[in-house]
Amino acid sequence: MALFAKSLVTTLTTLVLLAGLVFAAPAFAIDLDSAKAQGLVGERQNGYIGIVTPSPTPELRTLVDDINLRRRASYQEIAARTPGASLNAVEKLAAEKLIAKTVSGHYVENSAGVFVKKP
Repeated sequence: MALFAKSLVTTLTTLVLLAGLVFAAPAFAIDLDSAKAQGLVGERQNGYIGIVTPSPTPELRTLVDDINLRRRASYQEIAARTPGASLNAVEKLAAEKLIAKTVSGHYVENSAGVFVKKP
């Protein structure tokens, strides 16, 4: 089990490092970092981005959908090539890492499913 966990952590670390390249591909007027800084989106407990603002623009919805589709594809790939890993386990570990590296003042989803600013 320890070998599985270490392999999964190593794989997810690689994912996080490559995330900037993967998620920066689309040419949107607003990017993920800007959307986070403006308080429009936040990291969710399931490893995906969630919309925080009550009135998202179509452009913001498209950005979030695109990022989440890319994340899901990456998570599925990691689960498929990691013996004993499930998609759910990969999503959960990715969420922990992404929330941990979220900067103070940006939104994260708490255990109750509510977006709060990270202290």
